[in-house]
Amino acid sequence: MGFDWSLPFGGLGGSIGEPDAAPVHSITLFVALLLTCILIGHLLEKSRWMNESITALVIGVVTGILILVTTGGKSSRILIFDEEIFFIYLLPPIIFNAGFQVKKKQFFRNFMTITLFGAVGTLISFVIIFLGLMFLFSLIVSVVVHTSVALGAIFSATDSVCTLQVLSQEDTPLLYSLVFGEGVVNDATSVVLFNAIQRFDLSHITSSIALQLLGSFLYLFFTSTLLGIAKISLYNNLTSLLCNFRHSTDREVSLMMLMAYLSYVMAELFDLSGILTVFFCGIVMSHYTWHNVTESSRVTTKHAFAALSFISEIFIFLYVGMDALDIEKWRIVAKSPATSAGVSSVMLGMVLLGRAASVFPLSFISNLFKKSDNDKIQFKEQIIIWWAGLIRGAVSMALAYNQVKISGR
Repeated sequence: MGFDWSLPFGGLGGSIGEPDAAPVHSITLFVALLLTCILIGHLLEKSRWMNESITALVIGVVTGILILVTTGGKSSRILIFDEEIFFIYLLPPIIFNAGFQVKKKQFFRNFMTITLFGAVGTLISFVIIFLGLMFLFSLIVSVVVHTSVALGAIFSATDSVCTLQVLSQEDTPLLYSLVFGEGVVNDATSVVLFNAIQRFDLSHITSSIALQLLGSFLYLFFTSTLLGIAKISLYNNLTSLLCNFRHSTDREVSLMMLMAYLSYVMAELFDLSGILTVFFCGIVMSHYTWHNVTESSRVTTKHAFAALSFISEIFIFLYVGMDALDIEKWRIVAKSPATSAGVSSVMLGMVLLGRAASVFPLSFISNLFKKSDNDKIQFKEQIIIWWAGLIRGAVSMALAYNQVKISGR
């Protein structure tokens, strides 16, 4: 019996219970592509310029081209997911593992500088990108204030994965710590900022609304952090009580996974930032809980969390590679190529400017409080940090998909 190529490209959509909600053909092909990404990434492991995420992006683009040819230009994706799936299932393991695997000695030693870059720097970048887009977009296209503010939050989210591929933690511990630490704090800050924006009517921005937005951001930031710490403190007491009676690897690993995810969904339930909560949950869990369980549980959790994060990130980049060839998006571009090129150039320029305005002044401030020259951020290192923040990754993509859903486009 011949294979019906129209089946794999039906997408994954609709509500639960629909007969064609999850076509087996589509899922099979997507899983096969994930395996391909991992295998090719493993073969290119020695290359500092290639990893599984970049491989997934390239394979996603190639697959998208093949799907476009096969379907006659109707679709470029095997699966079509609801945007909330990125936040509910894919981002939590990525952010949690970032907190769980962070080198705590270097992280907390440079905590103030990391927070300066990741939180304050993100706000500076957000303001510059937002104001720049508002002013320059008005010269090119009609602009909506709320859209510009949302774009500011989306494009202030950086991704340091590619930069970390070419850095050595042993040779440049300070630089590696700053790039990695800023990346994870920046992701959490961007999501908190994006969620805070959705709470306000920004059609007419006043000083009062700006202060309310700042207050909402600070409220979400600190309450989400405290919730993550409080959940793990409760869990530590629970595991200490259970371990006094009997150690069980299966139960310990299950409790750690479920408690981490519970902290995330509870934060979302209370309209807080689940991303920030699960990040600090990972830091506290690896610092305290991880040492209270058996050796087998330590090994299992370390690799289990890393594997979940690894698969989620590959999944997102593979999907983004296919989505880059979305025929509907390119039809819009084809209608007004000059406008699209102008908008893209403005956005790129604002990202470059916003990044520079946050890295170099904040590096200067940070250096003022450093006594040793070895702890100061040299100009060459500042250039690398600036360059590392120019790349956009999984968080930006998830926020962009969410914004498209909110705007109804």
